[in-house]
Amino acid sequence: MSVAAEESIRRAVTIAQSYPELLVALLVTLFVLIGGGYLFHKLTRPSGVRFASLLAEHDEVSVLTHPNPDPDAMASAMGVASLAEQVDTQATIQFPGQIRHQENRVFRNVLEADLEPVDRVADLDSWPVILVDHHQPRGFTGSETVAPIAVVDHHPGEGSGEAFTDVRTEYGACSSIVAEYFEDLDATPVPPENHASEVDAEYTVPSRVATGLFFGILTDTNRLTGGTDAADFEASGYLSDGVDENLLDRIANPQVSAEVLDVKARAIRERDVDGPFAISDVGEVSNVDAIPQAADELILLEGVTAAIVYGTWNGMLYLSGRSRDDRVHMGRSMETALDDIPGASGGGHARMGGGQIPLDEEGFVWPARRDVLADRLRRALEGNH
Repeated sequence: MSVAAEESIRRAVTIAQSYPELLVALLVTLFVLIGGGYLFHKLTRPSGVRFASLLAEHDEVSVLTHPNPDPDAMASAMGVASLAEQVDTQATIQFPGQIRHQENRVFRNVLEADLEPVDRVADLDSWPVILVDHHQPRGFTGSETVAPIAVVDHHPGEGSGEAFTDVRTEYGACSSIVAEYFEDLDATPVPPENHASEVDAEYTVPSRVATGLFFGILTDTNRLTGGTDAADFEASGYLSDGVDENLLDRIANPQVSAEVLDVKARAIRERDVDGPFAISDVGEVSNVDAIPQAADELILLEGVTAAIVYGTWNGMLYLSGRSRDDRVHMGRSMETALDDIPGASGGGHARMGGGQIPLDEEGFVWPARRDVLADRLRRALEGNH
């Protein structure tokens, strides 16, 4: 050590002995700067990096979808489960309700998505729970006791995760958020002709996961034609190298049953059109998933910008609405129309919404007959509420 260095150290020691409070202040400042820098670095990391770090903290997690999951929910769960496995965390995808819609069943079967049903809270595979495509656990006994560690969603609401919350209401699909997580990690989408093990990358997006996320974006944005954000297009482009076009075609073009065709025809035949709004009561159905498919058909009619189809199944009246009118937020319209009906619920996105109402013993909708329901719905669409 040089003489100058030794002299500097002696002076520093002398100052510290003469002004101990100054030394303490300097040490506190140093610790604050170091701790603040660490915290700043941690909080400013990309969301995908923070989410992967959270997953890595647990040996196992349950990835929970909303009741009766659609392709966007299932794809998001597949993406989260794949990411968890790549950080050595065991993940189980679980769902309340049923997978009934033919498109949803085809999605699950073709992509070989492994999902387990949940009827009560005890069915959850593990207590670290991650919610995808919804922000509050629901649809099973004891759901109100579940405190998720993370929430990944694009629906408006107040639910949150204990350690991680990422709700982006401007995004058209939750799948876009999950795809962005992979992109944050520089993950490589695996082409369908390759296996993930053949790709030299720390993180990958397996082809089936990429295909699922891509289709999840398509379904929740009406093939990227409505309710989209630039991020949805960017996510689709990022995933494209890993999309299996053969599997995608099988998912996107499932066979349609004669019953579904009959309900679609009934919706068109029984439609009540008033200006740009069409409302149709299809009566009793044996396949409740035919109702949203009929709404998809009704909105295509020339001059119709918002359409609602409703019908009954198993003691419940189900409603499904579609909008391509910027003046009509279908989710809010459904919520408004059903708000004061006991036991009823309604909501959704700007372009699509749904609801359900319990029927009384005579099949009537409280507080009036079903023919009055159409007027309530129409007034909600018009904004007269």
